[in-house]
Amino acid sequence: MAAGKTNWFAIWVSVAVVVIVVAVGGIVWWSNSQATAPGVAPQSSAINADTGAIAVGSGENTVDTYVDFMCPVCNQFEQVYGSTLEQVSSDGTATLNIHPIAILDSQSQGTQYSTRSANAMYCVAEEDPANSLPFLQAMYENQPEEGTAGLDDDAIISIAQSVGAGDAAASCIQSGTYEKYVTALTRDTPIQEGAGGISTPTIVVNGQTLSNSTDLTGDPQVDILARFS
Repeated sequence: MAAGKTNWFAIWVSVAVVVIVVAVGGIVWWSNSQATAPGVAPQSSAINADTGAIAVGSGENTVDTYVDFMCPVCNQFEQVYGSTLEQVSSDGTATLNIHPIAILDSQSQGTQYSTRSANAMYCVAEEDPANSLPFLQAMYENQPEEGTAGLDDDAIISIAQSVGAGDAAASCIQSGTYEKYVTALTRDTPIQEGAGGISTPTIVVNGQTLSNSTDLTGDPQVDILARFS
C-alpha cells in the first residue's frame, strides 16, 4: 500500500472517537439550533444564498466540500486533496463549491470559533470571491487545536487581510453578520451513508455524497477525478 494511503487511513482511525463524540454532542446542538432564524444571507454572484455554496470556478463537474475550520481532518483533507481541487476549478474542469459550516463550537471553550470562522469565510467571499480559496487555505495554515479558544476576531481579520480582504470584510467579521446564516445552513449538510449525523469533511462529487471511511483513500485521481463525467 502506498505511503500516502497508509497515512490517510491512520488519520481516519485516529479521529474515529472524535467523530463519535461530535455525533453525540450534535444532538444537543441540533435541538438548540431548530429555533434559530436563518438570518441575513450574503449577497454575491459567487454565493448561492439557498445552499450556502461559495463557488470557485465554473466547470461542468461539481465538487462540494462541507468543512469546519476547527476540524483537524478537514485540514488533512485540504493538504491531500486541495491542490487537485484548486487545479480542476481553475482549468475549467469543475466548480468547487465550498460550504463553511459549524459543528465544533463545543470544542472552542465557548468562543464559537467554528461559527465565527465560517462567518468570516462568507464575509471574505462576499467582498471579493477571488479571495475565497486563498482565505480557506490561510485559515488551515493557521488552524488552532481542538479544545482551545481558537483565533479571536482580530486574528481572523488579519488572515483575511493577508489574502487581500479589505475594510468591508473586516467589519462583517467583527459584526458576525452571517453567524445565524451559518447555523441555519449547517443543518442542510448531507449525511453520509451509515452516519448518525453531520460530520466534516463531507464531500459531494457530481451529486454523490462520499463516505469518508470507504471513498477517501488519499488518492485524488481515484476519489475525485474518476467520478467526473
